[in-house]
Amino acid sequence: MEVIDKKRSREIADSFLLLEPRFTKIIEEFGPCPIGTAPSKVTSFSALVESIIGQQLSIKAADTIIGRVKKLCNGRINPKDLGSKSTTKLRKTGCSSNKARAIQELAIAVNSGELNLRSIGSKTEDEIFQILLPMHGIGKWTVEMFLIFQLGRLDIWPVGDLGVRRGWEKVHQIRGEINPAELLKAGEKYRPYRSHLAWYCWRAHSIY
Repeated sequence: MEVIDKKRSREIADSFLLLEPRFTKIIEEFGPCPIGTAPSKVTSFSALVESIIGQQLSIKAADTIIGRVKKLCNGRINPKDLGSKSTTKLRKTGCSSNKARAIQELAIAVNSGELNLRSIGSKTEDEIFQILLPMHGIGKWTVEMFLIFQLGRLDIWPVGDLGVRRGWEKVHQIRGEINPAELLKAGEKYRPYRSHLAWYCWRAHSIY
């Protein structure tokens, strides 16, 4: 995991204010972004499972299903327990057929040694995409969320995320909808801290 201290996070926030004063209200409300300032409290396997569950769901709906999956695993999401569960049992937690299959196949790959998540943090972002994207049910968004919230990578810019796009539009008072290509270009000046930029865009929903 990339690690920065809180002072550096504050400096990044200040640099954003110089680049775009419109972020002032959000930064004053929520303070420096925490991404990269502390190790994740969950395993990489659990983080991936939670990202798979969270695809195209509200936070509340995802949290409900995650809670049920944890209960299915005696309180802790782990590959050993999930690898032994049928997709039928996973579907009863609220997972779709596709997500149930993705979770089960992920667990089987980890249990067999085909997928080594213990060393994945030492890989580059491109390498991690190459490792994870071939897995059933894991797309670009899932890997981006894993990179940001599990591995603390600082320069991930998930322009395909609807929440990021809508947040950007609110901050910049854009009446229409910005498309991913436009947002990708607009975010260039925030390198190499675009994960923090995404976090502030998500926070914008609580302000505007």
